[in-house]
Amino acid sequence: MTDKIGVLGKKSAQRTQRSGVERVVNAPLPTVYGEFRAIGYMDHDRGDEQVALVYGEIGAENVLTRLHSECLTGDAFGSQHCECGDQLASALRAVVAEGSGIVVYLRGHEGRGIGLLGKLRAMALQAEGLDTVEANLALGLPVDARDYGVAAGILHDLGVNSVRLMSNNPRKRDALLRHGIQIAEQVPLLIPPCENNITYLRTKRERLDHHLPHLDAVAHLS
Repeated sequence: MTDKIGVLGKKSAQRTQRSGVERVVNAPLPTVYGEFRAIGYMDHDRGDEQVALVYGEIGAENVLTRLHSECLTGDAFGSQHCECGDQLASALRAVVAEGSGIVVYLRGHEGRGIGLLGKLRAMALQAEGLDTVEANLALGLPVDARDYGVAAGILHDLGVNSVRLMSNNPRKRDALLRHGIQIAEQVPLLIPPCENNITYLRTKRERLDHHLPHLDAVAHLS
């Protein structure tokens, strides 16, 4: 009898186990950029909590959109190792200037998906002379482990069919296309480089195919 109950319990748990992206909450979020709605989601496949910042009344087509990978060092601490914090701020300003738009903040994407400690270890190796790709590989970690399926799921839930994607990364564009989100336009999000991130940005252009034409004008930086 005990074994039978145990089997039934397992089958019941399997039936009730959730998958995919679930909208959990919609709350007003006043920011220094403007009044957003913070729409919170649970990614049941990965266990991550996600959020979409929505400004104004969005439609289904040609929605100005940013998929922003979580970056604690850049977004919160103002790190100049990358341009992530400035890109996030620029994207938020852009959707406010547009009058409507979405910034999907993707948690679990820290360090292109290797996590905070993995990223810090890679940064330590970069300080010794490796580039960002070489550092990940030296640690036995993937160069880019990010998945954008959850971002597409959030956009589908918001009723979005096509976006004007604020990104310099063609892989984000390709990933959304694979998940059924059309790209009406890829909008560059170019941040002036500094001495601390120019090598990192050049590696992103040369080895990760990022479209960063503005780097040609700063050859004087080391």
